[in-house]
Amino acid sequence: MLNTSVEIAGVQFKNPVMTASGTFGSGSEYSEFVDLNTLGAVVTKGVANVPWAGNPTPRIAETYGGMINAIGLQNPGMETFCKRDIPFLKQFSTKIIVNVCGKTTEDYCQVVERLAEEPVDLLEINISCPNVKEGGIAFGQDPKAVEQITREVKKRAKQPIIMKLSPNVTDITVMAKAAEAGGADALSLINTLTGMKINVQKRCFALANKTGGLSGPAIKPVAVRMVYQVANAVKLPIIGMGGIATAEDALEFILAGATAISVGTANFNNPTATAEIVKGIEEYLIENKIDDIRELIGAVK
Repeated sequence: MLNTSVEIAGVQFKNPVMTASGTFGSGSEYSEFVDLNTLGAVVTKGVANVPWAGNPTPRIAETYGGMINAIGLQNPGMETFCKRDIPFLKQFSTKIIVNVCGKTTEDYCQVVERLAEEPVDLLEINISCPNVKEGGIAFGQDPKAVEQITREVKKRAKQPIIMKLSPNVTDITVMAKAAEAGGADALSLINTLTGMKINVQKRCFALANKTGGLSGPAIKPVAVRMVYQVANAVKLPIIGMGGIATAEDALEFILAGATAISVGTANFNNPTATAEIVKGIEEYLIENKIDDIRELIGAVK
């Protein structure tokens, strides 16, 4: 009997394939292409305590092997999310992970408290947001801030919390250990790498924001390396992401130590990517006579 189920912080997922926040909306945009029931989880777009307008346009640019975005976490705020998006997702048997963003610790805590009574399974805390009280440096770039915000969110959360780590640091394991010390239940990594593109014809930045988050196949080797390092530095389960487009990509992350994976940029050019990856993982297990996917987690040492 083939077992593709995995467990994170006491929550059972039918398979390890999830969507990466910000690339799948809150599921409704993709539900005509993908049967959401086939996925381990839908990870929603970032949700803040109040509506965010996001950054000025242009805010997306294509690059070799991926894209750069500076959307700025545009979202309608937690009240609209709770009234509109949670009821939609509850129609499906997939787990619901809500990505939470904020500009101050209080912002995050407000969202977490609002979601405490909602029927969602886990909270993914996006600490790549700029911390306005610290002059705009991301929460996730300072280990003291990582530990502090993890501790404050954990105190208020009813659901298990996943801290989403930024790769824009010198040593990712320092940030992972800080999240673990703060009481995180799981980690997800990596978020986007900071990048820039210049239009040589117009001699201007391709994005109004100048810089943006680089995602897609170009970042996958960096992401696999960071997942491997973190898996060997902490005892928390990891959701790996960064350039996953095929089942083979997903399996690399699992072999490196990820319990589950999230598919992001691939959704834009192949809306059925997540479903194809679920099927591809099952085929790999059958071909290799592996009964339980958990045998592969961290199998490469």
